[in-house]
Amino acid sequence: MRVIRGVAPGPPPSVSPTREIQMPLELGKKAPDFTLLDQDGKKVKLSDFKGKRVVVFFYPKAMTPGCTREACDFRDEVAAFTKKKVAVLGISKDTPAGQKKFQEKYELPFPLLSDAGLEVQKAWGVWGKKNMYGKMVEGTIRTTVIVGADGKVEQLFGKVKVDGHVASILEAL
Repeated sequence: MRVIRGVAPGPPPSVSPTREIQMPLELGKKAPDFTLLDQDGKKVKLSDFKGKRVVVFFYPKAMTPGCTREACDFRDEVAAFTKKKVAVLGISKDTPAGQKKFQEKYELPFPLLSDAGLEVQKAWGVWGKKNMYGKMVEGTIRTTVIVGADGKVEQLFGKVKVDGHVASILEAL
């Protein structure tokens, strides 16, 4: 992630010149570490996976049709991820209790992390304006990031379309 201090090039900024402007993740750069609660209330850090590749998928809301299809696609391919020695983490703004219901209902075999305060989504550049049913809204931009064993961003998949996405991730690994 790049942090630019001061005025960004281009049109006048809508923030004060002393405020930091966060830019999205960059390939080959270190992914920002985080500590979030999982569906069981246990703290999970990205750094807990040091030495192992991790697929981090950000989804807007548990129990919604697109997010359910995406999470179930990851679930259905968990053996393929395990074979490749890749951990899978899901992150949304849902509470740990909401994540627990989602995990139990769909038998999701990987941690679902709660970013209710949006700190991680903002730091990773996946929170912002998006078009939803023809209306611009602010929310989670469905994104998947492959983090290498060295903690650096290997692949970025932004504005994800659910159908075929998990197959694309497996191909990239």
